[in-house]
Amino acid sequence: MSAAGTKTALTILQWTLGVVILIEAVLFVLPSAAHEFARTHMPGFVRLVLGWGEIVGCILLLIPKTAVRGAWMLVAVFIMAILIHLLHGAYNIGNLVIYAAAALAVAVGKGN
Repeated sequence: MSAAGTKTALTILQWTLGVVILIEAVLFVLPSAAHEFARTHMPGFVRLVLGWGEIVGCILLLIPKTAVRGAWMLVAVFIMAILIHLLHGAYNIGNLVIYAAAALAVAVGKGN
């Protein structure tokens, strides 16, 4: 793939990840999501920290000058979410792993 093709692919990944996670994160921090999250028996602030971390990371990701910072922030948030899931015996982390890999690809690819 040419350099231009790689750049285009990374930009598509950046925007897809940013928009999809932003929508999911906004839904996650809404009060209506609190009831379902309560079943995890984790404190409610965990949901808010992860959700708002994703929102801030996505906003940064969607601004060209801060995209790399946003991608690294999302990598950190996704790793934190993966660890929390695993520590609580929730092994359905496939989506989080894919999101983390996508954020890492954007961070590394756009950081060069």
